[in-house]
Amino acid sequence: MAPVAHVLFTRFFNANPKSSKWFNRDRFVLSNGHACALQYILLHLLGYKLSLDDLKQFRQLGSLTPGHPEAGHTDGIEVTTGPLGQGFANGVGLAIAQAHLGATFNKDGFELINNYTYVFTGDGCLMEGVASEAASLAGHLQLGNLIVIYDDNHISIDGDTAVAFTEDVEKRFQSYGWQTLHVDNGDSDLEGIYNAIAEARQEKSKPTIIRLRTTIGFGSKLQGTHGVHGAPLKADDIVALKTKFGLPGDQSFYIPKETYDAYHEAATRGAKLEASWNDLLASYGQKYPKEYAELTRRISGKLPTDWEKSLPIYKPTDDAQASRKLSEIVLSAIVPVLPELVGGSADLTGSNLTRTKTMIDFQPESTGLGSYKGTYIRFGVREHGMGAIANGLHAYGGIIPFVATFMNFVSYAAGAVRLSALSGHQVIWVATHDSIGLGEDGPTHQPIETAVHLRAIPNLDFWRPADGNETSAAYYSALTRTHTPSVLSLSRQNLPNLEGSTLERGLKGGYVVHETEGEDLTIVSSGSEVSIALEAAQKLIAEGVKTRVVSLPCWSIFDLQPAEYKLSVLRSGAPILAVEALSTLGWQKYSHEAFGLTGWGASGPYKKVYEKFGLTGPNIAEVGKKVVAFYKKKGGEVISPLVRAI
Repeated sequence: MAPVAHVLFTRFFNANPKSSKWFNRDRFVLSNGHACALQYILLHLLGYKLSLDDLKQFRQLGSLTPGHPEAGHTDGIEVTTGPLGQGFANGVGLAIAQAHLGATFNKDGFELINNYTYVFTGDGCLMEGVASEAASLAGHLQLGNLIVIYDDNHISIDGDTAVAFTEDVEKRFQSYGWQTLHVDNGDSDLEGIYNAIAEARQEKSKPTIIRLRTTIGFGSKLQGTHGVHGAPLKADDIVALKTKFGLPGDQSFYIPKETYDAYHEAATRGAKLEASWNDLLASYGQKYPKEYAELTRRISGKLPTDWEKSLPIYKPTDDAQASRKLSEIVLSAIVPVLPELVGGSADLTGSNLTRTKTMIDFQPESTGLGSYKGTYIRFGVREHGMGAIANGLHAYGGIIPFVATFMNFVSYAAGAVRLSALSGHQVIWVATHDSIGLGEDGPTHQPIETAVHLRAIPNLDFWRPADGNETSAAYYSALTRTHTPSVLSLSRQNLPNLEGSTLERGLKGGYVVHETEGEDLTIVSSGSEVSIALEAAQKLIAEGVKTRVVSLPCWSIFDLQPAEYKLSVLRSGAPILAVEALSTLGWQKYSHEAFGLTGWGASGPYKKVYEKFGLTGPNIAEVGKKVVAFYKKKGGEVISPLVRAI
């Protein structure tokens, strides 16, 4: 891919290495992380803060460079992915962001946001389903600013792609609604490459894919074979290759002065473009001060002053509501004051309750369904593509993406969720129908193990709010944790508003809902089971068993609290029983015993399903009495599991 990279970066790509976060820069995505060395060298040549000494370190350690997913380490890198197809979908997100922000802020004579997104992709990426999901949506959305260059080298790890991948890629993308172009000699036809990119830039109503026929390991003894895919060339082959292309065979990390000069010229062009853009932005500010203030605020990543005052606050006397409905109430309150919230649902809008009355759909105006100014994206049944696109939306800047599906189907998007957490993309997942409490849809839709998986992911906040104030707290946290994705796991059934619940307490991730001194038992729970735990506690107290109740809506946020606070919430002295309508795995970190699901759920009205699995106040009270009796018989001091953890 070196020839096309050279043409792109010296002839077309607009960026300023001295100001790598210039907002209207072109975006470049390597959908395959294996090509990281190529990008590193390009960035070095352009004058980013990268030296050849750093490249040597990368060769030895793979550190602080754009390798498999590492975001924020290397100046000039938009996204890095690793798992194939993710970068392709990130590119679609970057293109959606440009189309939306351009439509929102551009005015006649002020084309402030008009950059292109370029994606290098390969056979492996195009085999992955996540890329197909994203490509299909990109074609529907007519993203003319998106240009994908397909490295058609016919090689994957298993060898020639003839063993598994023989489709006509161009015809597939034509059916998606893309413009398709091709260059049959990507190894040396620089003019053909130039003309293809120039033609792609002229198409404004379709994304473009350029099929570039290349030879892997071009010029080496192993060219055209899978042997060069993941293994370094031998020393004699490296010398022969350098000599063939007119480079000194006895020097490592050698770059001719002419090459530096060519890239210096490209960097100078980028600096001039940014200077002109800054002048345009200043003039824009004079003519459109309100829009200027909003655009610059969003670029800075700062939330509006006092936005949090719009979050709903609840009293115990307020009506019981499903937390998915409470989520809709929050969104309805904050969307008017947080225009950077852009998102949608994977074909479950009516169930997720994510489209508020003030939203319009993000659609090409030619469809008659909305406009690019719209903030609500109809993702279709594409959970994985949706998650990966959201990562690109966040990477662009000026947007906080939210996406929605059933909680169980966040598992479909697990690859994208993991990369959100690894790369620090602030993506908010609205995950409704959070347990066996969804009822009639049955085990296929009822998450049992999903929460365990998500809670285990580093740098991911998994929220399971028990009432309205905890739901508001979950949104507050998700909107202020700018480098952490959040999953909000929300109920279908109604939840009462709790005594002692406040937004401030919820923001600690865990707190005491019902306190008593000299307790015999503490019950800790989350979500819809907190009210069941309170019912059980009332029954136990009536029978002389002193019982505390703790709500733990977010483990990762609770874990961030001071040790003294955590030990005051889940304290020593009495056994702690965890209750949740999910797998109990993981609760041993906070409790001595746990009651929950040991298998799949069942289909039926949610109250009947809860009764079947013993998730009722009276049954939990019976379980609690057994726990108390066991630990009294065992004797000795009961130490909080948190003592070990801390």
